[in-house]
Amino acid sequence: MTKHNKHWLVLLAFALVLILAACGGSTIPEDAASEGDGGEGGEAAADAEQEIVYAATSDAVGLSPIMTNDSVSSNVISQVYETLFVRNPETLEIEPKLAESYETPDELTWVIKLKEDIEFQDGTPFNAEAVKYTFDKLRDPATAAPRASLLEPVESVNVIDENTVEIKTKYPYGPMLAALSHTNASIVSPTADQAQDLMQEPVGTGPFQFVSWTPGESIVLEDFENYWGGAPELEQITLRVVPEVSTAISMLQTGEVSFIDNLPSDQIDRIRSLENVEVSEQPGTPVYYMLFNFEKERFQDPELRKAMAAAINRDVFVENLNGLGVRSDSVIGPKVFGYSEEADDAGQAYDPDLAEQLVEENGFGEEPIKMLVANRDMYMQMAEIAQAQLTEAGFNVEIETMEWGTFLDATSAGEFDVTFLGWSNVTGDGSELLYPNFHSDNMGASNRSAYNNPEFDELVDASRTTVDQEERLQFLMEANKLLLDENVAVVMNHGVVTAATADDVEGLKLDPNGQWSLENVTRE
Repeated sequence: MTKHNKHWLVLLAFALVLILAACGGSTIPEDAASEGDGGEGGEAAADAEQEIVYAATSDAVGLSPIMTNDSVSSNVISQVYETLFVRNPETLEIEPKLAESYETPDELTWVIKLKEDIEFQDGTPFNAEAVKYTFDKLRDPATAAPRASLLEPVESVNVIDENTVEIKTKYPYGPMLAALSHTNASIVSPTADQAQDLMQEPVGTGPFQFVSWTPGESIVLEDFENYWGGAPELEQITLRVVPEVSTAISMLQTGEVSFIDNLPSDQIDRIRSLENVEVSEQPGTPVYYMLFNFEKERFQDPELRKAMAAAINRDVFVENLNGLGVRSDSVIGPKVFGYSEEADDAGQAYDPDLAEQLVEENGFGEEPIKMLVANRDMYMQMAEIAQAQLTEAGFNVEIETMEWGTFLDATSAGEFDVTFLGWSNVTGDGSELLYPNFHSDNMGASNRSAYNNPEFDELVDASRTTVDQEERLQFLMEANKLLLDENVAVVMNHGVVTAATADDVEGLKLDPNGQWSLENVTRE
């Protein structure tokens, strides 16, 4: 029997390379709390001694961990709800949260002991029944949960006793602990879920509880005095919707806002120069890349993909990010399990002479290339730099831009030649990057490139169906190398997660996936 304490050494190696948006491919992924504003809770905001006002450029979609998959929602949800396991943002080691310990009696069974004497914010006991209720609802096709795939390998969830739950899987599932640390695997109160809409009125076991939501304006949370880990120092959190990031920066400067994140590279110098503002920057899990459409016969030509990869100088793009990007050829980034330093320089190097030669020899410049781009600043910047460099090599590239939702539909339908995409990788596990984006199981859905390689599929499948973390690491490194050898994706950069806070804000924990916790935050 492999017990919890025997797993940590293996998981340490696993977690040290682990790394938010989604949410598959999410951006990380606002209105100052002036007196009398923000609906219910506005007056309380003015009176709070320990308050954080966080500005986001968009509102939350909802506040149920089961029914959402966007970064703004997740940042609120993670203050109200908790998961069985968490990843320590400093050590990157996966640690128990609501769980006390676990063991794997066999490769298809996970037995999880739960912490005792914990209550949800509505007084409902946290126990094995609550875990089973949450996971069964998340897995139920009738629920249509956006991240049901987190528990797709699960065969059944069984209550052993009040504080012990057993999870049976269909096959050995290596990323299980990473999945159980995902925000969308947070445990909900069964009582509350049956009595109200958790999308509007969340109830969890976390350090903060829901107060009010004025759609399009603000969400207010307050400290949960009976929190099992001890009541937090912060008395109130207000998320305010500020659509223009430049306005949010000005509000941070004047003190109307105390916290913003996902800082734009074109304004980072301005933010760094602000007095009484602290900026946090650290390498993160997001990856951004140029992608070819393998449904188009000409992009199945390895010489064409090689020529395009050789024509693009990714260093130029990273330099324009003002320190908010990490340069590496590897699809699996430095903060993601499966990464190897050897992959940093394993892709096609920038070689404009080779690119011109291949274009001339093969006539690659004769037919226009449709470069479909979402109308977001970062992707537009990638496209403009790539277009200029590809044109120098002799390609004929035409940029077409689309609104984000329309863009996602169009790329899913294969209506492009090349495009630019990103993946925030909330779990920080390479399997959960390679499987949705490049495995043939997901063609027509999240595998927008329509890449179909049985050898690659076999490696990714092996990385998901073994619990031996050293074996998983090898399979992922081999799969990553195959993507680079075939120039399936040209990596533009790996993300740097960022936040800016008033300088009296202490204790903020910023995860490499871009999410954050306010549990230990104080205003000094």
